[in-house]
Amino acid sequence: MQAKTAENKKTFDPTVWVDRHGDYLFAFAFSRLRDEAAAEDLVQETLLAAIRSFDSFAGNSTERTWLTGILKHKIIDSFRRNSRQIDLTDDEKDLSGYQYLFADETWKDHWTEETMPSDWRTTPEKELENGEFCAVLEHCLGELPIRVANAFTLHEMDGLEGAEICNILHVSKDNYWVMLHRARTHLRRCLEYGWFRKVNF
Repeated sequence: MQAKTAENKKTFDPTVWVDRHGDYLFAFAFSRLRDEAAAEDLVQETLLAAIRSFDSFAGNSTERTWLTGILKHKIIDSFRRNSRQIDLTDDEKDLSGYQYLFADETWKDHWTEETMPSDWRTTPEKELENGEFCAVLEHCLGELPIRVANAFTLHEMDGLEGAEICNILHVSKDNYWVMLHRARTHLRRCLEYGWFRKVNF
């Protein structure tokens, strides 16, 4: 196993990281930050951090997986720095525009395997390289208050647990679930009509 990981590491070439992974890393960062300048900055920080820590890297994952892991930590640190604990605003809690969704008893207030948008099971992670999907996802997330969008991306796209997200965003557990529910409800409608049904914005 050690020989295999060492051999894998030999294939890593920092001189081609930008060409080989730059677009993917930028799309990954932008889908979470929704800010081009901030996404570019974090990708640059990620590549610099990777170069600095290259000697200590064991080589037990692919180049892209390793770089994405570093970038994910950079994004979380950014959320943590830019968050402060304040009560949710009315806008962050507002569900008045989605009441029609709750008329269906099979939907109620949960996003399950049966009630999520029809093709969402492909996950946004798998769709990152689809430019059209990225544009729709960015549009949908951009309509949400920033902390609400961040709660969604950390939970649904990055797989973090609620307690960790509460710590990152400086929100209570109850407020976190309100934010996540608000995001899921909005994105269910927005992605269903804007992407899965191919409705143009």
